[in-house]
Amino acid sequence: MKKIRIAIVGATGLVGRTALKVLEEKNLPVDEYVLFASSKSAGKKLRFMGRDYIVQELNDLSFDSGFDYAIFSAGGSTSKKYAPIAVSKGCIVVDNSSAFRMDTDVPLVVPEVNPEEIVNNHGIIANPNCSTIQAVVPLKPLDDKYKIKRIVYSTYQAVSGAGKKGVIDLDNGIKNYLTDKSYDEDSGISFDYDIPNYQDNSNYNLEKFDYPIFSNCLPHIDVFLDNGYTKEEEKMINETRKILKRPDLKITATTVRIPVFNCHSESINVEFENDFELDELINTLKKSPGVIVQDDPKNLVYPLAINASGHDEVFVGRIRRDYSVKSGINFWVVADNIRKGAASNAIQIVEKLINK
Repeated sequence: MKKIRIAIVGATGLVGRTALKVLEEKNLPVDEYVLFASSKSAGKKLRFMGRDYIVQELNDLSFDSGFDYAIFSAGGSTSKKYAPIAVSKGCIVVDNSSAFRMDTDVPLVVPEVNPEEIVNNHGIIANPNCSTIQAVVPLKPLDDKYKIKRIVYSTYQAVSGAGKKGVIDLDNGIKNYLTDKSYDEDSGISFDYDIPNYQDNSNYNLEKFDYPIFSNCLPHIDVFLDNGYTKEEEKMINETRKILKRPDLKITATTVRIPVFNCHSESINVEFENDFELDELINTLKKSPGVIVQDDPKNLVYPLAINASGHDEVFVGRIRRDYSVKSGINFWVVADNIRKGAASNAIQIVEKLINK
């Protein structure tokens, strides 16, 4: 039986490290893993599968030894340079960047939604944007049953989606706030009852964001485009259309970065072509792969970021009719953006490749 070798590119980053954790949990029938990163991280030791791995520097010769699969989590420029090299050596690449997502010859895959596209690859399979992944998992079964007419996305995205520097900005903002507060040492109660001025971040440098993220919401993810949308918003629109195979589907989006460490939350408004019974629609979601319905608002049961963290499922709640249109709903979707939104989705694809 052929031995399976997998390369992990970007192994030292947030997504790369999470991928290693998920691979340990799944324990796939893989004979050898090799971990790659930039020259800056090369030589680091990572504990994986019960032993220490030395991270190797990624270069033009890295794939000469032969790999079956590679998971890339090192950014678009790295993917554009090295993924074609890997493919030329007979490796199938699952790429977490945006480099190939909209290429017509590259399948954009969420295994719960369009697993049939995996076999249509020409060496590269693209992982969708994290915010798109968690949205289409519940949207696909609803589109199949009721045919979606229009989608309105409003996202509330965690700083982990901006990488390590985004996490550092929030952490530093918290530390700066706590340092500036006045407390009674005996009671631990603050005597600063005025609303503080959070705009003063002079005590620490912002490493990722243009403005402080602590106690703030930034309606700006990725760069602004000429049409006024951000690239993140455009990604959600175009990727949803591609995954659902609905190129003319009406979609709009507003994406916002919020001061939460992990897990993206989304408010999704959907208008359908066909009528529906709400109980039937909810049951459809309950039966859908990868979806966990948490919807009992009277008992304060709904999806929360702190509960979704560390899980691969997509949590859905606050499901209710939109009475402003003939056939519409609102619902709330939460998922771990580093796991299901990146690492776990890629590994699910590799798992299907191995088992095909």
